[in-house]
Amino acid sequence: MKLLRYGEMGRERAGLLDDQGRIRALPEALGDLAGDRLTPQGLAEIAALDPETLPVVEGNPRLGSCVARPGKFVCIGLNYRAHAAESNLPIPAEPVVFGKWSSAVVGPNDDVEIPRGSEKTDWEVELGVVIGTRGRYLTEAEALSHVAGYCVVHDVSEREFQLERGGTWDKGKGCDTFGPTGPWLVTADEVGDPQDLRLWLEVDGKRYQDSSTADMIFSVAELVAYVSQFCTLEPGDIISTGTPEGVGLGQKPPVYLCAGQTVRLGIDKLGEQTQRMVAAS
Repeated sequence: MKLLRYGEMGRERAGLLDDQGRIRALPEALGDLAGDRLTPQGLAEIAALDPETLPVVEGNPRLGSCVARPGKFVCIGLNYRAHAAESNLPIPAEPVVFGKWSSAVVGPNDDVEIPRGSEKTDWEVELGVVIGTRGRYLTEAEALSHVAGYCVVHDVSEREFQLERGGTWDKGKGCDTFGPTGPWLVTADEVGDPQDLRLWLEVDGKRYQDSSTADMIFSVAELVAYVSQFCTLEPGDIISTGTPEGVGLGQKPPVYLCAGQTVRLGIDKLGEQTQRMVAAS
């Protein structure tokens, strides 16, 4: 299934994408795409519905984040071999973990704000993993059974804030609008092998990133198991699994985003995002 949220910001409703690419409204009684709705039981209730009986959503509504109110937005750094190389950094011995604030989460096609004082706002296309079953101290063998599905994440990053402002990466990763998520959550059964997905990103039509999740240093199963050693993973949590080579910081000379530019990105089977860059007011 391809699950989504549509409507005005803050007033989104849950829906699904049918086989003809039309948005179908899910019954309001099922609630939003968050928490228990993303458990195996919650997803089974949606799967039991006949899409042809659900009302078609007319027009071209705004899409919100495909997951409502993620309790945790965990991100992984330096998780592609070629990206570590372009960053002139060694392959990590363990996953690099940081977080995004909840105010970073926006829809897949919403504007992205370049923060005040920013001169180094950068792009990063990433595979997002949505947790569906609560778990702690998971093994790699059981990790994927705790995944509800996958989505596109744009891990927008401000490199000066991240690397030059005295400490943790979080301050350059969690700015408002720095986490476009969606367009839809694709359930794990429909995606198949998460280590065999092509992902790409363009700025104003120029392709900078074009790679495969096969280049990950730590697989999705390894990452889910690893993160679960440090916190309980709960339904609706998101793990963003790192970006491939081709980021702005890695260009020679570096290239960064400016207001007025357009970024497009996508992952096979998971859809595309398009964002306009705007200056923060």
